[in-house]
Amino acid sequence: MNRYLLLFITPAILAQSGDISGEHIRAHVKFLSSDLMEGRGVGTRGERLATEYLATQFALVGAKPAGDRGTYFQRVPMVGASTQPSATLSATGANKTVSFKLLDDYVGVSELQQPADQFEGDAIFVGHGITAPEFKWDDFKGVDVKDKVLVLFTNEPPSDDPKFFGGKALTYYGRWTYKYEEGARRGAKAVFIIHTTATAGYDYEVVRSSWGKEDPQLKLASGQPALAFAGWLSKDAGDKLAAMAGKTVDDLLKAANSRDFRPIPLGIRIRGNIPTRIRQIESRNVVATIPGSDPNLASEAVVFSAHWDHLGIGPPVSGDSIYNGAVDNATGCAMLIELARAWAELEHKPRRSAIFVAVTAEEAGMRGSEYYAEHPIIPLEKTALDLNFDGFFPFGRTKDLETTGAERTTVWPVVQEAARRMEVTIKPDAHPEQGHYYRSDHFSFAHAGVPAFSINQGTDYYGKPAGYGEKIFDEYNDKHYHQPSDEYHDDWDFAGMEQVAHFGFIIGTTVANQDKLPTWRAGDEFLQAREKSLK
Repeated sequence: MNRYLLLFITPAILAQSGDISGEHIRAHVKFLSSDLMEGRGVGTRGERLATEYLATQFALVGAKPAGDRGTYFQRVPMVGASTQPSATLSATGANKTVSFKLLDDYVGVSELQQPADQFEGDAIFVGHGITAPEFKWDDFKGVDVKDKVLVLFTNEPPSDDPKFFGGKALTYYGRWTYKYEEGARRGAKAVFIIHTTATAGYDYEVVRSSWGKEDPQLKLASGQPALAFAGWLSKDAGDKLAAMAGKTVDDLLKAANSRDFRPIPLGIRIRGNIPTRIRQIESRNVVATIPGSDPNLASEAVVFSAHWDHLGIGPPVSGDSIYNGAVDNATGCAMLIELARAWAELEHKPRRSAIFVAVTAEEAGMRGSEYYAEHPIIPLEKTALDLNFDGFFPFGRTKDLETTGAERTTVWPVVQEAARRMEVTIKPDAHPEQGHYYRSDHFSFAHAGVPAFSINQGTDYYGKPAGYGEKIFDEYNDKHYHQPSDEYHDDWDFAGMEQVAHFGFIIGTTVANQDKLPTWRAGDEFLQAREKSLK
């Protein structure tokens, strides 16, 4: 037994049981979210410790290495970009110049992956920054924005019509990642998102804590477009900028929500001096497998995923600078280990193989899962399904579960049958406006064509009053999400995580034994990518 096995053995993992155990999950959450892990920041000592722990636990439960060169690790080459405190940003109009303060007024980072970055360009407001022909929506309307500084809102035009941008449910067009990608594709110099709590779904402190640190970026490919600055403006800073054009943030948002919207040159020139600390990072996904039993299907696989990273060490809050990430996402990683153990202990293994992948850099925009989807261990056309686990509350079992996106796949009958067997109700996404489907690692698989969704807890807790689930969600989102206070406590109840893992286990083993590979339902946005991969 190597030294890492000796270091990371936990009492829970030594207990051999064919049943999924909440207490096993507890032991892993407690360790992965301890201060020893230093918040599991990408490219840090905390990454090394956390990924070694995950690899060791996969080895202990009997899952084989599936990474590079016979190891449990898939190398993910990255560049860490940190905007330095000396960065400056200003806007000049006809009669005045306004300066903005880093962190308080704006946050962001250069995507050019070079130490010195200056940009200057005319500001143009482009609404929500969306071009969606299928919805007959175009915020650019033929206007050339090359070398311009784009100012826009996240989210989408509001609607109750489910056939128009998903109605109240956010689509990928509404995600901040899309805004930057679209700006880069069009040759913009920089993109600034004006933050409002209503359009973002969280307050500016979440943006500040998430973006006020090093940004781990996948290395730019040759010729790949990138922004000189991808950033956010606070609501107050947005109002200052809008006032220079004789408008308010509310005026701009109202205009953006109209189908008749056309880009608005603001008559402002924005200048940025963004000194950037560049660090080469060799991060890693942790990948393990359990081979299938059918010689004809073992080359295909069901994937279980969760992200291991959190925010590392950051600005202190009430004297605490370690962003432990207990809920987000030590919980999902712990469940991944327990799922691997349960699968390995099956006397009769499913026909298809199982892959367990703990990915890096989700907090930076799902970059670890993006890398895996571009460099899969098993080809995507042979990947049956991705089941993702991300962020679970330790408050017990629920009468309902959420599987947003499952209804879009041919796996949906399997999900419904699993719910019947476990006597739970599948409820729709409690917060469709948050766009959770496009905010977690399953999306990287879906975008590449693989049927994929996350399994989440519901809100109807056993033994709790009506509204309890909504209350704890709001409390976590307001007080603990991406804050140092997301910490483990000994009085946590892990029965709900045991329930969710069991549910995912049923779905995964069922799909692993089916004759045909799953796909997307007719008309789904990801069906074309799936059909292309299967040809």
